[in-house]
Amino acid sequence: MRELTRDDALDAVWGGSVLACGGGGWVDHGLVMGELATRIGRPTLCSADEVDDGGLVVTVTAIGAPAAPNREIRPLDYVRALELVAGELDGPVAAVMTAQNGSSTTLNGWIQSAVLGVRVLDAAGDVRAHPTGKLGAMGLTTRPGYETVQAVAGGNRELCGGIEVVVRGKVIATSDVLRDVCVRAGGFIAAARHPVEASFVKKNAALAAVSYALSLGSAMRAQPDGSGVIGAAMEVTGGRVVARGPMREVDPLRTAGGFDHGSLLVGGHVVRYLNEYMTVDADGERIATYPDVIATLSLDDGRPVSIAEMTEGREVALFVVDRSRLPLSSSTRDHFALEEVEQIMGVSLIGHGSTETRSQ
Repeated sequence: MRELTRDDALDAVWGGSVLACGGGGWVDHGLVMGELATRIGRPTLCSADEVDDGGLVVTVTAIGAPAAPNREIRPLDYVRALELVAGELDGPVAAVMTAQNGSSTTLNGWIQSAVLGVRVLDAAGDVRAHPTGKLGAMGLTTRPGYETVQAVAGGNRELCGGIEVVVRGKVIATSDVLRDVCVRAGGFIAAARHPVEASFVKKNAALAAVSYALSLGSAMRAQPDGSGVIGAAMEVTGGRVVARGPMREVDPLRTAGGFDHGSLLVGGHVVRYLNEYMTVDADGERIATYPDVIATLSLDDGRPVSIAEMTEGREVALFVVDRSRLPLSSSTRDHFALEEVEQIMGVSLIGHGSTETRSQ
């Protein structure tokens, strides 16, 4: 068991911002959530071994498009969403876990831990950020007989007055319902979902994913300049820079259906995204594909540049970490979830194992 501190929160934002892959929430939101959680309570991180196999673990996250202009999400919205799911369960919640790492999503569960006393599990539905709830569901979309409970709370109060919704059913159908709700709520909303026994999580989640982000962030924060920050990211992850150059829009960012869509160009490499960077292609060759980590790092200070922060001509390093170097969850092999993203994006993901590429 480890008490999470303000320094841990800073590390979570730094490391999580690389694993955000261009999306994964927002730096400012992560800083606010980390400061608040560590000031009002004592959020605690526990390993999978510290949770009994039969204990219930609930995934806590948010749903929506990071660039949505009308988004509003408040810290206690996350607490309320968990309370709604807990009210539907026959037993207590043993721990919560984040659906993914990201600029703010690595801190998912910290405010719930500070307010409600529940532990944060050192695991994630996905070690990197992803666009759909199904990709963080640890393969529950195909688990025979599994019925989920999902809840959302909050939203833009001016637009919707605040929304609370609880749904029960199959993962695919309930996830689609809540994606529609998030659009009506202004583009982003707090969520809790997929209560499941810890034994399943231990077999199917990306274990120690939070510690991975914290270690990455700590190494990056210790560096004096942008070159050092990028070097630290490479050393910790085993990743590499595949291109350097100005960011150029190919397909301009548009937000539709609860997703950010588009593509950009860095040093002759085309990067396609759906909320997060999902593919990299160069000269007709696929260089990286989800679940590889794909990030754009500023050549000025080494900090990750999100899709929402993208400006034409900004100089960045295109950074890739091969999936073979990452703690992966069962979600990354979920064909139902991957096929949905393929359909939305119009690009292939399944069958594209990334290759070791020459550093630039």
